[in-house]
Amino acid sequence: MAQHIARRFPTAVNDISADNIAAVVADGSAAPLHDLERIDDFETVILMLPTSAHVEGILLENGLLERLPKGALVIDMGSSVPASTQAIAERAAARGIDYVDAPVSGGITKAASGELAILVGGGSAAIERARPYLDTLGSAVVVVGGSGAGHAAKAINNLVSATNIAVATEAVLRGRAAGIAPDRMVEVLNSSTGMSQASQVKFPNHILTGTYASNFAYDLMLKDLGIAMGISVPDSATPLTRSAYTLLSEGRTHLGEHPDHTEIARVYEALSETSINQEES
Repeated sequence: MAQHIARRFPTAVNDISADNIAAVVADGSAAPLHDLERIDDFETVILMLPTSAHVEGILLENGLLERLPKGALVIDMGSSVPASTQAIAERAAARGIDYVDAPVSGGITKAASGELAILVGGGSAAIERARPYLDTLGSAVVVVGGSGAGHAAKAINNLVSATNIAVATEAVLRGRAAGIAPDRMVEVLNSSTGMSQASQVKFPNHILTGTYASNFAYDLMLKDLGIAMGISVPDSATPLTRSAYTLLSEGRTHLGEHPDHTEIARVYEALSETSINQEES
């Protein structure tokens, strides 16, 4: 994402990993920024951080927001808690700084190709200022509402995505019980109305192969699911996603360190003592 931005805009890159900075600046499009104290003349800051705690740490505790000049623009492209986003946006507005939440969907592949889906929340004027950057990174820029709405939309989307993997896994297990091989059952889903991104991408590329290498962490997925479940609606209105969230939260104990989110299927393997990996079928 930083490399795409650097090809169109003057860009400085900061990261806790010196290797990551070096990788981005290697072709000369971007410059390294090793000291966040030196940002008082920056007009735009784009954040891609794991959690709201990291965003609050950089912007508030470390004082980056206070060091930015009046009229600056901050774009938070990670997955944050909507209430935290709204609070930071209010503090930014008090300093004359525009704040936009613009989390992304599409994974490493779409990030590399510049074809991410970007879900945007914030004021209309701030979003228009952010749009040139967003258009550089995404093929679909969807404005969903005011401050925090983008982060809410991302969390809800990931709740659906994870639940789809769980449902597709259950379908494969039922298919096996009926004598249908896992790859055949996935083909059934993909040629019928049960098709989803889980059956089209996750199963063929990561689950049936046993590679589990989508490069989106199970724990980050759980974090996003927790954000979505924190959006208040009656329990009676959301029984399916609540059941999925409970299963995937409790199922984390069956996995090792740093599991991929496609290892949802391995939770089912542990619970059912049945292999879903196509090579072992």
